[in-house]
Amino acid sequence: MVSVESREVTRAEVEEFLYREAQLLDEWRLDEWLTLFEPGGRLEVPTTDWAGWDATTAGYFVADDYELIRARVKRLKSRKAHAENPHSRTHRMVSNVILLEAGAETVWITANFVIHRYRDGGAYTYVGRYEHVLKVEADGLRFRVRRAVPVMESMDPGARLSFIL
Repeated sequence: MVSVESREVTRAEVEEFLYREAQLLDEWRLDEWLTLFEPGGRLEVPTTDWAGWDATTAGYFVADDYELIRARVKRLKSRKAHAENPHSRTHRMVSNVILLEAGAETVWITANFVIHRYRDGGAYTYVGRYEHVLKVEADGLRFRVRRAVPVMESMDPGARLSFIL
C-alpha cells in the first residue's frame, strides 16, 4: 500500500485496474480502454534495445500523446487498419505487480506481462514489463504514462506491433 496526498492506493486496486485493462484490450473494447487515460496521458513502447533514454533520444515503436492515442483507437476500429482487420486475438497475463513510489497525486508501478497474439494463422508471444505512472482520482486510477517495455531481444517475423501492447 502506498499513500498519495488524497488517499491510500493498494496493490489489489492497481492489480484490478491492470486486469480490467487487459480484459478490455483482449475483448477489443478500445473506446472503454481509452477512458483509462487521463486527458494528456501518454502511451509508449520503446524499442527492444531501450536503456532508459528519454523520448527525444531513444528509439520507440510507439510514443503517442493523448491525441495520437485517440487517433490510434479510431484507426484500429476502422476498416482502414488493414493489419488489424479483422483484429488479432490476444490473451494477456499480468503479474508481479509492484507499487514503487507515490507522489502527491500519482503512483508509479511496475508489472510483468505476457501477451499471446494469434493472427493470420500465426501465434506470437510478447514478453515485457509495464512501467506506468497512474493518476490517483477519487473514483479510481487513470494512466498518466502507460509504458510497455518489450524484453525480447528481437521479434519473430510477422510479430508486428499493429495491436496495442
